[in-house]
Amino acid sequence: MGLSDELAYMSAGELAERIRRRRLSPVEVVDALIERIEERNPSLNAFVYLGFEDARREARKAEEAVMAGEETGPLHGVPTAMKDLFDFKPGWISTFGGIRAFKDFVADQYCVYAERMEKAGAILLGKTNSPVMGFRGTCDNYMFGPTRNPFDLTRNSGGSSGGSAAAVADGLVPIAEGTDGGGSIRIPASWCGLYGYKASFGRVPFVSRPNAFSGTMPFLFEGTLTRTVEDAALGLTVLSGYASADPYSIDETQNFLAALRKPLKGWKIAYSPDFDVFPVDPEVSRVVGEAVKRFEEAGARVEEVKVGIERDQRELSDLWCRLILPVNIEFFENFKQMGIDVLKDHREDLPPQYLEWLDKGYQMTVQDYIRDQQMRTEIYDAIQGVLDDYDLLITPTLATLPVENADDGNTVGPAQINGVDVDPLIGWCLTYFTNFTGHPSASIPAGLSQDHLPVGMQIIGRRYADADVLAASAAFERMKPWQDAYRICAERSLEV
Repeated sequence: MGLSDELAYMSAGELAERIRRRRLSPVEVVDALIERIEERNPSLNAFVYLGFEDARREARKAEEAVMAGEETGPLHGVPTAMKDLFDFKPGWISTFGGIRAFKDFVADQYCVYAERMEKAGAILLGKTNSPVMGFRGTCDNYMFGPTRNPFDLTRNSGGSSGGSAAAVADGLVPIAEGTDGGGSIRIPASWCGLYGYKASFGRVPFVSRPNAFSGTMPFLFEGTLTRTVEDAALGLTVLSGYASADPYSIDETQNFLAALRKPLKGWKIAYSPDFDVFPVDPEVSRVVGEAVKRFEEAGARVEEVKVGIERDQRELSDLWCRLILPVNIEFFENFKQMGIDVLKDHREDLPPQYLEWLDKGYQMTVQDYIRDQQMRTEIYDAIQGVLDDYDLLITPTLATLPVENADDGNTVGPAQINGVDVDPLIGWCLTYFTNFTGHPSASIPAGLSQDHLPVGMQIIGRRYADADVLAASAAFERMKPWQDAYRICAERSLEV
């Protein structure tokens, strides 16, 4: 076994500890994972930008710091990856999800993930694939094509942080960036058998310019995709904390690793098998229904509940699409002022479903906005009503198993589940409700389907009770560990 294989499924925390104790060198760790990426990424299509030269330079600096006995950060020398969407590192190309008009665009600024991860000592190896503008729950685009699921290369990794999820599941990096505007951390976590964590709104800064307030429509988040709950807690500790550039940033710091041993005895946990309104694939229902019982083994009481959502799921998925349109329209208008008119000169770069929604967005009125915020409030009240009486709310993460990849750069989700019509972009995702509300939520591996495909379980906590979500996740991981499932990825074919 070579070093790249030996390190592939080591956690970020363990890598950092071995580097601190000089049992591993940052240079050899970075070189080993670069070797693994070069070998496995061509069949996976997770990385779409390779920053290997920069990474090797930073690894040499990291090694010098260790050998000199300097004080180092909690992720010193640990490789990571960032997402190719609204995520920036100076000098690196950003295509905003594979928009061909931006194939050479470079933003000379940092996103929160890149800035804080580097401050903690992590080393960025490159950028990962996502769909155009993140406007769907699958990972595919006309420029780079689909990211393949390492559990089954014919299937999609999920989106929009699908490249990051596939990279972590395939052992290319131990931790990677996800951003989440409708489930984009939790969706690919579910399909790739990972732990995906979306914090409470304001816990991790979301810095956006020229509009500092754009992260509320719906709530937008930066977070992590990992193979262990401990790595997610470590990542949240690094990423959270006040940033003056974010008007909603919480001025509070915590060590979230301390939450991982919190007992669940006496907790009341609500379980909704379908969030009241979603058709759910029977195999997903079976796996999650069995998994949620594990919390009773930890001393919690689990009760099936009605959340109180009355609108049809199709009406609510349309609501999500409308709410996120202003951010998308603002993006194109800003670039139009800079001389890049994508909607006029590069419409062929954008999928037809997305163009249809953009056209609707330009016709929206203030009255439409008010009505949509009132509908959003109904979801907030329903979820908050459950969490007024329970410590956690559990649901499936997604209503379906990973879909097969298309060959035209436009993979979408199912149009029907159990004979019920759903929006193929987002309507099969039970995730976007907490982007309406801001509650902390995670997708945790619940188990494998009969076809050995991952199924995720969503854990939702009270507002700002991130420690509770992490505590419950860690307890579940101890009772039902999932690390053995990654052998499916490790042993996969390298041919497409």
